Amino acid sequence: MGRKVIVATCSLNQWAMDFERNQKRILESIKEAKARGATYRLGPELEISGYGCNDHFLEGDTLLHSFQVLAELLASPICTDIICDVGMPVMHKNVTYNCRVIFLNRKILLIRPKMMLAEGGNYRESRWFTAWAKPKQTEDFFLPRMIEVVTQQKTVPFGDAVLSTRDTCIGSEICEELWNPASRHVEMCLDGVEIFTNGSGSHHELRKAYVRVDLLKSATYKCGGAYVFANQIGCDGERVYYDGCAAVACNGKIVAQGCQFSMHEVNVITATIDLEDIRAYRNNLRSRCVAATTSVPFPRIAVDFALTSGDPFIATSPPIEWKYHTAEEEISLGPACWMWDYVRRSGQGGYFLPLSGGIDSSSSACIVASMCHLVCQAVKEADGQVLKDVQQVVGDAGYVPHDPKDLCNRIFTTCYMGSNNSSEETCSRAKELAAQIGSYHLVLNIEPAVAAILSIFTAIFPMVPKYRVHGGSPRENLALQNLQARLRMVLAYMFAQLSLWARGRSGGLLVVGSANVDESLRGYFTKYDCSSADINPIGGISKTDLRSFICYCADHFGWTSLLKIYSAIPTAELEPLDKGLISQSDEADMGMTYEELSVYGRLRNQQRCGPYSMFSKLVSTWKDRFTPSQVAEKVKHFFRHYSINRHKMTVLTPAYHAETYSPDDNRYDHRQFLYNALWPWQFRYIDQQVKAIGDRSSKIDAATDQHSKYDTKHGPSISPSQQPPTNELNCQSGQNTSSGVQVPIIIASAIPVNVGSKSCLIDDNVFHKTCASMLKTKRPSEDHRYVSLNCAFSASEITCMT
Repeated sequence: MGRKVIVATCSLNQWAMDFERNQKRILESIKEAKARGATYRLGPELEISGYGCNDHFLEGDTLLHSFQVLAELLASPICTDIICDVGMPVMHKNVTYNCRVIFLNRKILLIRPKMMLAEGGNYRESRWFTAWAKPKQTEDFFLPRMIEVVTQQKTVPFGDAVLSTRDTCIGSEICEELWNPASRHVEMCLDGVEIFTNGSGSHHELRKAYVRVDLLKSATYKCGGAYVFANQIGCDGERVYYDGCAAVACNGKIVAQGCQFSMHEVNVITATIDLEDIRAYRNNLRSRCVAATTSVPFPRIAVDFALTSGDPFIATSPPIEWKYHTAEEEISLGPACWMWDYVRRSGQGGYFLPLSGGIDSSSSACIVASMCHLVCQAVKEADGQVLKDVQQVVGDAGYVPHDPKDLCNRIFTTCYMGSNNSSEETCSRAKELAAQIGSYHLVLNIEPAVAAILSIFTAIFPMVPKYRVHGGSPRENLALQNLQARLRMVLAYMFAQLSLWARGRSGGLLVVGSANVDESLRGYFTKYDCSSADINPIGGISKTDLRSFICYCADHFGWTSLLKIYSAIPTAELEPLDKGLISQSDEADMGMTYEELSVYGRLRNQQRCGPYSMFSKLVSTWKDRFTPSQVAEKVKHFFRHYSINRHKMTVLTPAYHAETYSPDDNRYDHRQFLYNALWPWQFRYIDQQVKAIGDRSSKIDAATDQHSKYDTKHGPSISPSQQPPTNELNCQSGQNTSSGVQVPIIIASAIPVNVGSKSCLIDDNVFHKTCASMLKTKRPSEDHRYVSLNCAFSASEITCMT
């Protein structure tokens, strides 16, 4: 009838240095695990102290308080008759280790230190911890007196060992050891360990979940056995969100899956494993059996305790298919949960967002609105902690949220800050979105403040700066744009501090930023403008993903105003309008498309490309679109602006980490902020390679060739011979058709389409998503046209050739 074991793993929303609440959550998870019949409970990495203590790990107080919590756990009756596996920092012989402490019935069985530390990306564990460098060895650890009083033990084993119970063998890994090519579970498998455990502190990145799942499945597929995985969940005080995904795998199959995003602080899952299934599976792996005969054994800690149950009717957990979220769902859920943790733990009364009516600020607004939906759902599920937190945030002990729009109105204030350069379209889009999500919306005009600041300048210098369209120099034009942007930041903080006071409520609001990862990389924002905020939910998300997210929200939540926002030209609206219409475009200002910018970002960080390596890769990748000399100019253009603006990364608003090419200077992307922006050596070598290649690439289509020629101030440059017929549409944004109708323009390339008798190119992503969105809106009053530099056409004229 088999030998059945019920194991429990969990995702806990721990908070760095919050020892009291951390202990409470640990106890709650152990209590729930026991209630489900589990005999082994696994918790996340460093769950007692919290993973993100950072330099606090160097303080003796952190070690002291961790042992104090451990003493209370050991003494608690909740922790009896179940093997408890908790994570905490431990100092042994004056060296601090990241450890698992495994105990049963007031006795510590083993302290297992981490052997492979996480050092890449956001992780720098060797700053605080040392890896245990004595494989398959243990030493005596002398317990503190506070622990000795409870356990009646003077020393316990410390090191790389496994536990042998009456019925099975258990071995521990810690986070990075699963990712490492020399994972410890391989040697454990050969020594007969049947259950592997891993307490982890692993953060969320878009599209990362499959990596964990594949590692768990492959570990047990080639080795056999059960793998129990625990992880933190939530924001424990840093830029990352730990995304749960507690799981159990057995013999290459997932048998239990925990939530990835959740408002609940304690998430416990259990699985029933048949040890006989593991033994039969391994016995069929003949090559493993041969390797096992020569393996060097681990030290074994004998444990007089059985994990198996005598109940013959307990069903074994069947294999399941892992349910993945789409990237759009991840954006809707991850940053929303992170922002909820931030606002409830900060003690503030909600969020304040300057809402411009563009994609970036609208994305931030949608994430806060999604947060409100998740809070209401958690309250509906009778989560007492969420209800308590929401009552604290709104300042009303009797408030019970049922309607997300009502909650949003209480804790989320949006504000459209218009100027003489703002259009009616952006104002109406912001107002309509605010009405649909339910935020408390304000509209104000910053023009009096702009005039006041200019009057101070003109009182000192008898000169009046002008915009470019009025004959001003580039320096004047940029200064006037920056003045508007920075005044919006000042006003945002003033309204965030006083809005609740004006509404008769206590507390203040946290200012929300809305600069995406691509614009941060390029430096396409004003230093100390509205990108400067308390927190930024989209700072690690690309423009491409945000556009998809906007479409998802329009469909999933029914916020149809987002379709207008999606179809609008991205613009900062910092320059005067042309006959009431927008004359400025973000992509034209940047001299590159957002698609290109994402490519540069991934090559720079993920593939560690400098200017020459990036050119070398793109000259082949883009061989059908651009000549080598054009690729060279694009790469040099990117690196010039990246290096000129790198200093802005030093003051970047703390942002949700979601992308592996994040330019976050705080801890993820460590590079200097003062560059020689001419890159003379690197650019000269690129030029030499272009000359050596001799532009031997095939002739590029004229439309594609022109697509690469950007004027950084006026957008795409087009020769007179390539201008569209005057009765169609000029390529400058906002110009008139023959009928005098103003139309929005989208510059695109790459997919061939038929437009009557003409052949055009349009970007695949923009084509499928934008066309679909345009056609769905069915607004006959607007003549939406798609332009491929040398021709123009309406949505109804497009037929795809591919």
